[in-house]
Amino acid sequence: MRSTEWNPPRSVIGRGLSLLRCFKPADTELSLAELSLRSRLPKPTVHRLLGELESWGAIERTGRGFRLGLWLFEVGQLVPRQRGIQEAAMPLLGDLHQATHETVHLAVPDGIEVVYLVKMDAQNGPAIPSRVGGRMPLYCTGVGKAVLAESAPDVMQAVLERGLTRRTPYTQIMPGLLGKELATIRETGVAYEREESALGLACAASAIVDASGHPIAAISITGWINRFDTTRFGPAVRTAALAISRQLSAGG
Repeated sequence: MRSTEWNPPRSVIGRGLSLLRCFKPADTELSLAELSLRSRLPKPTVHRLLGELESWGAIERTGRGFRLGLWLFEVGQLVPRQRGIQEAAMPLLGDLHQATHETVHLAVPDGIEVVYLVKMDAQNGPAIPSRVGGRMPLYCTGVGKAVLAESAPDVMQAVLERGLTRRTPYTQIMPGLLGKELATIRETGVAYEREESALGLACAASAIVDASGHPIAAISITGWINRFDTTRFGPAVRTAALAISRQLSAGG
């Protein structure tokens, strides 16, 4: 749980990381003043830390401010869990994308959220508010519910403690009803989302599990709700998830 009262970290590493976390998806660059305001650090401190981060390639200086550096992307590609799952999933994700002509996602759990690793956009599909590296809650996304259904009870407890926020009129915010839905997902292996995270969208998702049955990722197919074929997309995404799970388990 994050406290509403946030104080800047005391360590140099913590303060440097807090500057990197100031950047949001819509930010292409931030000024020194904006970084100072968001991090709650004095401008001289921010200026000094930016210089150090720039020397490592984590920050790049622009004409009007600062942006995240390419080195961060390079480091991100070295994350073992991300790389292994992505390498195993990509061929089957490509098959799903080609066969369905819909948007395909791969996401991994991180706490009570999922982080998207892959997004293959449909050529004529809807605008979907997801992005590679972006986060969404477990309880209202297809990939999130697929993971949550296979997770330990303490994960569900953490979700409920954070609160079920209504993102659309169709978001399920009743714990009992969400619990029943998760039980169905455990039985069928397929999670469906119908306009719960964004209006007009529907998706089918299935969890990727390790050898012990622990969910380590999920894949989904997303499209317009008025043309979403559950009889076609549900079994297809489940079959792909099972194949990826077997491949990862066989590989160690």
